[in-house]
Amino acid sequence: MRAYLGIKYHKDYRNRKIFEKISMILEENQYETCCIVKDCDSGKEFCSSPTDLMKETFKRIDSCDLVVIEFSEKGVGLGIEAGYAFAMGIPVITIARMGSEISETLEGISKRIIFYDSLDDLGDVKF
Repeated sequence: MRAYLGIKYHKDYRNRKIFEKISMILEENQYETCCIVKDCDSGKEFCSSPTDLMKETFKRIDSCDLVVIEFSEKGVGLGIEAGYAFAMGIPVITIARMGSEISETLEGISKRIIFYDSLDDLGDVKF
């Protein structure tokens, strides 16, 4: 099984530890993971153009059985990724730190919403 991980993009990759930890947890749940932010951190060619980036993002989502959106930080791109997955019939699970605000629209398309105090709390979650 394959899972796409959507997380807020920062040019300085300051949330790298977060996407690495979530990827590890998904892999422990038997999911092969892909994360466009992680690939941009690696300097992949498609990350230089917004159009190419979105084409690659949709291609990757299409190849997945599950989309996990980390929504502790809001981002338009995260909404696009979640909405696309939902439209394609791919289950969306939203995760966020306790106290984060999840929009009604994201809540409406999410199969499940999981709040956590620490990323370690996600270790017991079965995706």
